Amino acid sequence: MERPSCLSRSSKMNSYITNALSDFFFKYETPRQVLVRNRRVGVVCRLIQLGVLAYIIGWVFIYEKGYQSTDTAVSSVFTKMKGVGYTNVDGEERVWDMVDYVFPEQGDSSFVVMTNYIITKGQKMGKCPELTEPRYLCNSDSDCERGIIERTGHGHMTGKCVGNTTKTCEVVAWCPVEDDHTIPDPALLMSAENYTLFIKNSVTFPAYGVKRSNLVEGIDNQYIKSCVYDPTTSPLCPIFRLGDLVQLSGFNFATIAKVGGAIGIVIDWTCNLDYDQSECKPVYTFHGLYGNPNETDMARASVGYNFRYAKHYMEDKQEKRTLLKVFGIRFDIIVRSVARKFDIIPTLTAIGSGVGIFGVATVVCDLILLYLLPKREFYNNMKFKVTETVEQCDNLRLGINTFIYYIPDVYAGPQVSANIILQHKEPLDEFSSEKYVSKE
Repeated sequence: MERPSCLSRSSKMNSYITNALSDFFFKYETPRQVLVRNRRVGVVCRLIQLGVLAYIIGWVFIYEKGYQSTDTAVSSVFTKMKGVGYTNVDGEERVWDMVDYVFPEQGDSSFVVMTNYIITKGQKMGKCPELTEPRYLCNSDSDCERGIIERTGHGHMTGKCVGNTTKTCEVVAWCPVEDDHTIPDPALLMSAENYTLFIKNSVTFPAYGVKRSNLVEGIDNQYIKSCVYDPTTSPLCPIFRLGDLVQLSGFNFATIAKVGGAIGIVIDWTCNLDYDQSECKPVYTFHGLYGNPNETDMARASVGYNFRYAKHYMEDKQEKRTLLKVFGIRFDIIVRSVARKFDIIPTLTAIGSGVGIFGVATVVCDLILLYLLPKREFYNNMKFKVTETVEQCDNLRLGINTFIYYIPDVYAGPQVSANIILQHKEPLDEFSSEKYVSKE
């Protein structure tokens, strides 16, 4: 029997690479599917798929707007206060305008409107007794250590205990020292309730090249002169009455005016730019940022909002000052913005992630089929095909020539009607005709 000719090692390598490339480019593999007719599994599968579909449509696309890209705005805010206040303290009449009661005066997005105050006039640098409080009382000079500055004191101790009936430590300070224990009630500037605040806000969405202002279409000079913000009748008016702002934030004006507080004005720009730009309009909301609207315990620590400032002047060649402890309402204008517009990239991403979630139905149903149902062994055999390992040609890795030849009948003679299968296993360089084994 003549031995078949063998290919050279290089030709076999080329053939292997060619076949591998051919299989990679010109063959397509797809998993085998098993159709299972089971009502319970079918119902579970469809319910899960319906749930996933509802999630994709309802949550991803409708609620979260997954088909749109987003951008946040660059914004600027400036403010202007108008209104006049009047006080008559101890027979001294005074008129307060916006220069007197707004801090700072420049019209920033965060500012304070004074509603109450404690004034200490004619202070000058010198030596004077401390307040008649228990922490400052003394019996002799030994109780007042020279050079000590109390954390809550008003100046530098001189080491002397002074006074006629009630003695206190002497200090170097602005004299007379401030006494802020009695807060005017009601607030001295209750007229602040009728002050008006004008807010001008502009936003730019750089990703879409869109610029908007809170002075939207329809708001002209004539409208601004007469409008006052109302959440129902005038929701776009940029002029706000302070009393309304306090009320809309949940506070009582008389209470907050006495000790002060903080209120946030939120300008919300949530715009869908798939519609006309004129539909992009601000929405105003108001929140109490500091304090409890129902606060009744005035003994609680650090109630309200206050600060001090002084007006210095010269009198008889001596520097003096008027000290004001200001109680006021701090307003913080906060701009929140998000613009949305259709974009194919997030749309495809949302669809792709949704399609991937559909695989949950397959996983759950497979678990039910293979582990929970009574016929799980049957379904397991139908789903998975188990095969035995068959020895294959691996001449490149091991150097062993393992191949099967199908010899036509003409080589076997007239006595053989079937093909003779020849199997050979030898190193590639040591072929011998005596090693062939024939099998019928």
